[in-house]
Amino acid sequence: QVQLVESGGGLVQAGGSLRLSCAASGRTVSRCAMGWFRQAPGKGREFVAAIPWSGGSTYYGDSVKGRFTISRDNAKNTVYLQMNSLKAEDTAVYYCVARLGLWISMQSGDYDSWGQGTQVTVSS
Repeated sequence: QVQLVESGGGLVQAGGSLRLSCAASGRTVSRCAMGWFRQAPGKGREFVAAIPWSGGSTYYGDSVKGRFTISRDNAKNTVYLQMNSLKAEDTAVYYCVARLGLWISMQSGDYDSWGQGTQVTVSS
C-alpha cells in the first residue's frame, strides 16, 4: 500500500489559486495511477482529476475542466493539483488517492490508498 500526505490547502478568495501537493511513499509508488477526489459538507465524494503512472494523459471532472491541472513528478514521488479560478463551490476536503496499475479510474472505490485530506475553502 502507498502512504499519501497532502498539503497546500487553505483559505482563498473566489478567483484565486491554490496548489495542492501529495507526497507519496511506498515500494510501488512509481507503478500507481494517482488522483484527487473531494468531498463538500453534506455531499458525496466527487472525482476531481487523475493521472496514470506514466504521467501521460490526464483526466478531469466536468466541474473543474479548464481550471484545474494535475501533474506528477515521479523523481519526487509527488503529485500536484494546480487550482485556478477558484469558486465557492470548490470548497471541500481534497483527498489524494492512488491505485496500483497502469490506468486511472473515476470511481472512488477503485483506489485503495487515500490521504488524510486537506481543507480548501473559497470565500465568495
